[in-house]
Amino acid sequence: MKPKTIVFATGTKDGGGSGAENLVEHSHGGDLDADIVAFVSNHPQGGVAKKAKRLGIPFEYFPGPFDAEHYQSVVAKYDAEWIAASGWLKLIRGLDPARTFNIHPALLSFDNGRFGGSKLYGHHVHEAVKLALDAGEIIQSGPTMHFATEEFDRGPIFFEYPVSLTSGMSADEIADVVNKTEHRWQPRITNMVIHGKIAWDGVDPKSLRVPPSYTFLPK
Repeated sequence: MKPKTIVFATGTKDGGGSGAENLVEHSHGGDLDADIVAFVSNHPQGGVAKKAKRLGIPFEYFPGPFDAEHYQSVVAKYDAEWIAASGWLKLIRGLDPARTFNIHPALLSFDNGRFGGSKLYGHHVHEAVKLALDAGEIIQSGPTMHFATEEFDRGPIFFEYPVSLTSGMSADEIADVVNKTEHRWQPRITNMVIHGKIAWDGVDPKSLRVPPSYTFLPK
C-alpha cells in the first residue's frame, strides 16, 4: 500500500494549485510513491478544484472553521496518513506535526525566519525578497520544506534549495524561478518524508533525522 497523502492548497478563485498538481503527476511512476487521496481548498470552485477534477482526484471544500476539530475531520474522512501543505494559507491546528509538512517559497533559515510568518505568504513573500535583494542584503531565494507546527513557518526545516537571483529582478521573476525549483524538488523530498527517510518526533526539533549524505539543509 502506498502512503495515503492529502494535499491542502488554497489557490485562488481563478487559479493556483500547481504544487498539488505536480505531486499527483509525479506520483504516476515518477519521484513520488504515494496515493494522493484528496485535494483540500477553501475555494469551492477555484484553481485547486479544477485541477482535482481534471486529474480525477477527490476534492474537499474546506471553508473552516480552521480549528483542530475540523482539520481532524477532513483528514479522517480520507483516512490520510500524511498531510502536505502546498500553498495552504491557513494556520494548521490539531494535526500530528510529525506527519504534517509544508513548502514555503523563500529561505526560512535567513535572518531567523525573516521571510516567514503570518503576513508573509504567496506574492507577499516574493515582494519581501525583492526588497532585500534591492537593498543588497541577499543574492538568493528558494523553497524551504519544514514540518508544520501550530505556528506559521516555524517547524523544523528539513530542506532548502537556494537559487541565485540577479540584480533588478521583479517579484514576479523571483516567484517564477522559485516555483520552478519547488516543482523540481517537492515530489522527491515529499517521498523521503512519507517513507521515513526524513522524520522527527513532533516535539523536539533536535530529533530531526535527515540522511547523512543529504546536502541541502541550511548551514
